[in-house]
Amino acid sequence: MFSALFIALSLIFVVKADHIYSATYLPSNIPEQTEDGQSGTNQCGTSVNQSSLCQTAYMNAVDDWRAFSCSFLWTASINFAGRCLWAPPEPGPGSTIGETERIEVAWCIKNGTGARLIPDGAIKGAHWLITPDYIQVTGVGDMTKLNIPADDEGGELDPHGADGNGNPVGGIVFSNAFGGQVEEIFEWTNFMGENNFCFRICDPKGSNPAAYCQHIYDVLGCEWNMPANYDEGFDSCHADSGEPMGVYGTSTFHQGDGATPDPHPAPKPTSCSTVSTIGNGFLIDGTSILAVPSAKPTTSGSVTSSGRSGSTAKPTGSASRSTSGTAVGPTASSNSAGASSWERRILGLWSALGLSLVGAVTVLI
Repeated sequence: MFSALFIALSLIFVVKADHIYSATYLPSNIPEQTEDGQSGTNQCGTSVNQSSLCQTAYMNAVDDWRAFSCSFLWTASINFAGRCLWAPPEPGPGSTIGETERIEVAWCIKNGTGARLIPDGAIKGAHWLITPDYIQVTGVGDMTKLNIPADDEGGELDPHGADGNGNPVGGIVFSNAFGGQVEEIFEWTNFMGENNFCFRICDPKGSNPAAYCQHIYDVLGCEWNMPANYDEGFDSCHADSGEPMGVYGTSTFHQGDGATPDPHPAPKPTSCSTVSTIGNGFLIDGTSILAVPSAKPTTSGSVTSSGRSGSTAKPTGSASRSTSGTAVGPTASSNSAGASSWERRILGLWSALGLSLVGAVTVLI
């Protein structure tokens, strides 16, 4: 009898561990929902939809936050570091990160993910850091444009949560940053506040992804967990991995255990590329417009992108929590908002014309 019980418990553990830590999903086979009690969807389509309930985020190699170049005519978009962020589905009272962490939805710079688009101008600084063990983006902006209330000190999102179902429940992150092939990222952490953000994803094949993407310091914020550049401006740099958050030599600090130690020094950035702005053509009020050109980037070096272990229950933070919130709105595949067909045609014609002229000039030269 004891043996039978042990086998049953072992099977339950294996299923749970496999669900959290194995490469379960790809964009091509992900189900509509990946967790019981999920408020949104993981099958998000590709349409522009500012009411999307998409809970699939992307943190790809240096190609998802678009910056537009300007020469004689508007030409092709320039690749720039960046991705998606988690934020509330609705504005108003009760939409702090602490209250909505279970139902956050994906907001992205790049169109085509089926998630909501981050309006142009909302992000005033974004700094991408590529290390041997993780990639991250840190920055500042007006996150009230992503439904985060003013004066919300924010909170932390991760794939675990207190019950193992994630915050948000069913939140999935994909990336092609670690080897070029799209894969599910099992260890990631994202802090969001009313005026800053930080998002780190850890290489599943790295030296210690669970440690470098630790999620148990949820009340200590971005600058303690991910010391880096939080100024205005946009760049992408390389750096060493530095120390995992909370690890000091042979000891590990646990949130709430006496005085909080100083954060680790920020890894020193090298080989940085910069651009003047980023955008996707959505104004701060959500209006769809043609993308406005910006200055050509300057480059001071090349930019390239380079294990898993168990989860720890997330301690209660300083913000109140809601585990029963329900988001309402159209499905992620609808196209009730976004660029009209004539705008997309004009955008395509301008792109084609610009590229043709650039190609002709190149041949003449």
